[in-house]
Amino acid sequence: MTKRIPNLQVALDHSDLQGAIKAAVAVGHEVDIIEAGTVCLLQVGSELVEVLRSLFPDKIIVADTKCADAGGTVAKNNAVRGADWMTCICCATIPTMEAALKAITAERGDRGEIQIELYGDWTFEQAQLWLDAGISQAIYHQSRDALLAGETWGEKDLNKVKKLIDMGFRVSVTGGLDVDTLKLFEGVDVFTFIAGRGITEAADPAGAARAFKDEIKRIWG
Repeated sequence: MTKRIPNLQVALDHSDLQGAIKAAVAVGHEVDIIEAGTVCLLQVGSELVEVLRSLFPDKIIVADTKCADAGGTVAKNNAVRGADWMTCICCATIPTMEAALKAITAERGDRGEIQIELYGDWTFEQAQLWLDAGISQAIYHQSRDALLAGETWGEKDLNKVKKLIDMGFRVSVTGGLDVDTLKLFEGVDVFTFIAGRGITEAADPAGAARAFKDEIKRIWG
């Protein structure tokens, strides 16, 4: 048995503010964490974060910036609009990550955190440096492009997730997740499951979110 029930996070993977807000209103009260998606942030900036914070004052809001540089500035700009957490790409330098962490905690206090987005080539030696810098959240991906190329979740992914957890990370997983794939992670202490279109593009988005939550509780409850 694992120690806790994983969170459910919805990713607002939209290209326009109106679409992202419509999806947020439909499912925001059914999930634990709401993510301002990368594409929409690139289109409209941290205004998306501000609107989400006004709609959901008590929810954790994530700015999925995948920040690679200017960590302090990017983190502050999103934190002052209401972001609790912000993502940095794993290839960012340690000083960039440290600056981002300092800025977001200055604005959000203990609620503020940085998450490391794991893409491409990274090592567990690098991961130890992130922990040493005070960052204890990591997001393990199956990227959209990899999924489109036919890759699926497998034992190699689970082994990496487990090793990161053993190191001391709270690990979120994302990429092509649906209710049926959750059982692949049974027995793994996942921190958060992140789903985007599997929820927001469902015929009944709120119902889809509840189905995710019900299956998470069934497996980890």
